[in-house]
Amino acid sequence: MSGYSIDHFVLTVADAEASLAFYAAALGIAGRSEGGRFWLELAGQKINLHEWGRELAPHAAAPAPGAGDFCLVADRPLEEVVVRLEQAGVAVELGPVARQGARGPMRSVYFRDPDGNLVEVCAYPAP
Repeated sequence: MSGYSIDHFVLTVADAEASLAFYAAALGIAGRSEGGRFWLELAGQKINLHEWGRELAPHAAAPAPGAGDFCLVADRPLEEVVVRLEQAGVAVELGPVARQGARGPMRSVYFRDPDGNLVEVCAYPAP
């Protein structure tokens, strides 16, 4: 263990409001905005959304929509996640497939958000 954990990370998006709506529909993730800032609320972490061309400084050297590739851990069976994605009209690109995660073996599904970011949602076996 390194003694570090993730507080937040930033996705550069073309339209923050559209991204908030997508993640709410696709995964049920609550989004918020305040004072020109946009974010998705997770369990003790968040994903900040910066609109391309209006990034908050300091920022990545070359921010661009669609450059993200990340994994979220589901708090429910992966089958429920797949059903919700289907109901939201989101195409699953791959999965469910077996993968090796930070905590060990898991199963994952992959899809893309409106900017083309690759989103992986995984579920670990119940203890």
